[in-house]
Parts: sequence; structure tokens; C-alpha cells
Amino acid sequence: MPKRGSEGTAVPTAPGDTTPGDTAPGDTAPGDTAPGDAAQGATAPGESTPGDRAATADPAVAAARRRTAHTGFLVTLVLGGLTAVPPLSMDMYLPALPEVTRSLSASAATVQLTLTACLAGMALGQLVVGPMSDKWGRRRPLLVGLLVYILATAICAFAPTAELLIGFRLLQGLAGSAGIVIARAVVRDLYDGMEMARFFSTLMLISGVAPIIAPLIGGQVLRVTDWRGIFLVLTAIGIVLTALVWRSLPETLAPENRQDGGVGKALHTMRGLLADRVFTGYTLAGGFAFAALFSYISASPFVIQEIYGASPQTFSLLFGLNSVGLIVAGQINGKVLVGRVSLDKVLAAGLAVITLAATALLLMATGVFGEVGLVPMATGLFFLMSAMGVTLPNTNALALMRTPHAAGSASALIGTASFLVGAVASPLVGIAGEDTAVPMAVVQLASALVAVGCFMGLCRPWSGTAKTNRTTDTKTDA
Repeated sequence: MPKRGSEGTAVPTAPGDTTPGDTAPGDTAPGDTAPGDAAQGATAPGESTPGDRAATADPAVAAARRRTAHTGFLVTLVLGGLTAVPPLSMDMYLPALPEVTRSLSASAATVQLTLTACLAGMALGQLVVGPMSDKWGRRRPLLVGLLVYILATAICAFAPTAELLIGFRLLQGLAGSAGIVIARAVVRDLYDGMEMARFFSTLMLISGVAPIIAPLIGGQVLRVTDWRGIFLVLTAIGIVLTALVWRSLPETLAPENRQDGGVGKALHTMRGLLADRVFTGYTLAGGFAFAALFSYISASPFVIQEIYGASPQTFSLLFGLNSVGLIVAGQINGKVLVGRVSLDKVLAAGLAVITLAATALLLMATGVFGEVGLVPMATGLFFLMSAMGVTLPNTNALALMRTPHAAGSASALIGTASFLVGAVASPLVGIAGEDTAVPMAVVQLASALVAVGCFMGLCRPWSGTAKTNRTTDTKTDA
């Protein structure tokens, strides 16, 4: 893992190696007091003894100790739960849409706005919460966001009209965005380089399960209650997450690393981030790859069931299989590829597979291969989805490597770009009606090609510029 030297530059070490003074998880360095020890003169958390000061003067040692103190299975689970909030909030609600239409005497188009409002809130809220977390630390904005999420979700459960439901779904999305953006920022606080990419792959294992189980949970809730019960379940999930964050997630942004200033300073920071050509390239590449994923989520129920005649049970099986493919690819990325192959090469391979799969899907949809059945189409979707498991974590890691000084703002830009591009791409898949899969394949291929263009044209991994400035302040690349 790249370690930070005294000047903030990256000093590469072999994966798993430690610099002098580093300690493995659970070990203690000379002069440290192990948890539960009652050594004379023990200091409170965050303080240092005279014997520690020389060692902790090295930022690499301090970073290793911070990771040892702050990470663990429960913290990993909490961060995964925070990143799972969006799919849970969106996908659990999907089976209830027809019932909501009848219950509130609203049109289908009006009820669809409840999904759009939540998605828009999650996109825009990150622009606010990210800079807040850079200024005030990670815990306070996260806890406030979770409390507002609980309140808004509970009110959704009792909304008497579609208009009120739309309004509070917007608020739910705005508050829920805190979990997404701060989870990424916390990872950036604790990790760098290859270790950060590995941790993002671990988070994908946890959060990747959410799209699989969310519709199943929603369907089961509807067996015993109505659509309002789904929001009560989401409220309970929010309460549990808030309690876990309060008890288990420590503050990871030291006061001396926080950003001063208000909205103007935040906007200036974001402009500086966007002026970094390579950061913008990774952000856009990840955003357009995410758009290909969103087009699949929006169109696959119609394509698989209506065009290819699959039953709802078959569709659920295929949806779950594709999600498993994404998770497995993410674990291969984190446990096998990272540290052995450069992140840029793995990202390039992932984008290549997405592009090839989207091309094959378009050729099949347009009849170039004649009439094809469900199996070839499902195979193409499986490869496209699986490649997301190496593409999305690595675009996040590569972008965040360049922004240690403003991880919250950087995370906000990454998340907002993904959600906004996905929100634009999603309606396009049905633009030609319900009798063809061509729009889905066109959107996927166009998104993949734009992602490749951003990666090659802005990141320029072959030039070596993407490797500079990853652990220093963001600068504008010429």
C-alpha cells in the first residue's frame, strides 16, 4: 500500500508490507497500551505519550494506527449498510407502485415521480453533505442526515396524498445521501492506494446484496401489510443504522484536516477538484458506467418479461444471478487483482468488457444474428453487470486517491455525477415503446463509449500524469 512520506508524497511498499513503526491490526507498538491495559500514565484516546511522539511524527505510522483503531468488522458492516440505503429506499418500494396508485387515487405518472424525487434528492444532497463533512467532520453530518431520513421516511408511511409523498420522498433522498457520500469519505480518510480499492470492493460485497434482497423484502412486507408498511420497515432500518453509527463509527477526520469557510469555500473547493482533469476523467468514467447499470435496472423487467416472455420468478432469478456476478467480480478485484495489476489496467479491462457486452446486446436487439432467445440476451447482461464489479470500485478509488484534502467534496461530486447521469439515462430506455430492447442497448453502448472516452481522453493512464498528485493537493493538469 502506498504510504505517505513526510512531504505527502506516495512511498510505495509491497502489499501487506509495513514501514518501521507500523503495527499489524491488533498489535501494539513499543510504548502503546493495548486495549484494556492499565499501564501507568495511560493517556486518553487521541493523546500521545512522550515515547510515542517520535513515531507518530511519521504520517505513515499515524495512518496505520488510525486504521487499526477505527476499522473492524462492525465498522465495515456499518459503512456497507450506509451505501445500501439507496437501493433499499428505491427497490423495496417498487413492488408497491400499483398499490400506491390505487390507494392515493393518483395516476401512474404521478406515482413514478416519487421515485424520481428520491433519486434527485440523493443526487443533489451529496453536494451539500460532502462539503459539510469536510468542515465539521464525518459523524455530525451523518447522524443529522440519518435522523432526518428516519423522520422523512416515517412521514412517508402516513402521507395522505401523492403530492405530500413526493415531497417527503425528496426529503428522504436528500437525507439518505449522507450515508452514501460520508461512507466514501470515511474510506478515503482511513485508506490510500491499493488498500482503498480493496476496501471499496468489500463494500460492494455488502451493498451489492441490497438490490437482490430489497424487492424480496418489499414483496414479503406486502403479503402482511400495505405499501405504508414498507416505509415503516425502512424507518426501522434507519433507526438501527443510526444506533450503530452512534456506537461504532468513530470520527475519522482529524480537526486539523478540516476545511474552513462556508458555501463559497465549498464551491471553490469543488471548482478546484473539477479543474483536475484526471479526477474529472475518473468521475465521469464512473458516472457513465453507472448510467449503463441504471439503464439495465430500468429496462430489464420489461425486456426479460415482456419481450422474451420470462416469468416473474425467472426474472427474479436472472436479476439475482447478475447481482451475484457483480459481487463476485468485485471480490476478485479486491482480493486477487488489486496489488498485482495496476488499477488503471483493471479499470480499462472492465470498461472493455462493458463495451463489448453492450455491443453484443445491440447486435442481438437489432436482429443482426436473427431471432435470439432469452439465454443469449441474459448472457450479455450478465457480462455487462459483472464488469461493473471491477469498474465502479476502481473509478471511485482512483478519483479519491487525488483528493485527501477534500474527500467529502470529492465523494459528493462522484456520487452526484453518477446519480444525475443515471437519472437522465434511465427514462431513455423506454423511448421507443415496449416492443424492442434496442433503446436499452443503445443507451448502454453510448454510456460505455463515453466512459471509455473520458478514461482515455482525460485520465490518459499511459502518460503517467494520472499517477502524479494522488496524495497531494489537487492541481489543474494542462
